[in-house]
Amino acid sequence: MNKKGKSIGAKQRRAGWIYLMPATILLFVMSFYPIIQALITSFRTGPSSRMKWATPVYWNYTRMFQDKLFMRSVGNTFLYLLIQVPIMLILAILLAQILNNKDLKFKGFFRTCVFLPCATSLVSYSLIFKSLFATQGLMNSILTSLGILKENYNFLGNPGSAKAVIIIALLWRWTGYNMVFYLAGLQGIEYSVYEAAKIDGASPWRTFWDITVPLLRPTIIMTFIMSINGTLQLFDESVNLTSGGPANSTITMSHYIYNNSFGQGVANFGYASAMSFFVFILVAILAAINMKVGDTRD
Repeated sequence: MNKKGKSIGAKQRRAGWIYLMPATILLFVMSFYPIIQALITSFRTGPSSRMKWATPVYWNYTRMFQDKLFMRSVGNTFLYLLIQVPIMLILAILLAQILNNKDLKFKGFFRTCVFLPCATSLVSYSLIFKSLFATQGLMNSILTSLGILKENYNFLGNPGSAKAVIIIALLWRWTGYNMVFYLAGLQGIEYSVYEAAKIDGASPWRTFWDITVPLLRPTIIMTFIMSINGTLQLFDESVNLTSGGPANSTITMSHYIYNNSFGQGVANFGYASAMSFFVFILVAILAAINMKVGDTRD
């Protein structure tokens, strides 16, 4: 009987490995192998057809810190990160709290309206915002008709306003996406907890800060890590909304990496791979910090 049980167990384990093998092979071929090859490429230089080892091998990694345009792209990306991510997550939590109210009518409609922007194509919404904030666009028409502006303003032609447009576009696109996670977390909290706090005389603010936020901590950490990861890899808005301009003042790291690989006919894959791994390391470090800060275990 024991021998038969072992035989059945061995067959089940073997069957499990057989089912896992196709996905494992595809994952290695499509993901891990390219990552390893990109790491090797990051230590090489020259045209793609005649690449050779850099001298010294870490030259691409030291070069990026001497590249003023790349450092500008790093600064731009972190500016978007520091401004947009906190505002987006705070708005997402507040919207989730409002739309989780059991007495609110038409909740499904309002939730759909808030979530709908993230179902829009990245390219499409970037082009829509580009037309909205064009010199002859809708925003200029509204602001001039209200008397806020005396004449049309070139939002996308000025560095400060162009960055502001990108941040506004990101908030519109991704706030609803994060709201869904918070809404799911709130629905897992018993409503009796809020009723007990109300009976004890807790204000809405104390209830939110002392009950909602602590219970949503795992969700907040998850959305924060995802938002950091997404913002550090920001690409579509820089390419389609401002084209990195004016004068590369809004270019992001991913946009600059793309330009070095394909966008400007440079095909500098060694340098682009090194910059990509720099972004990867940044994402890993910031994710580790967030997980450490959010870890409440003793």
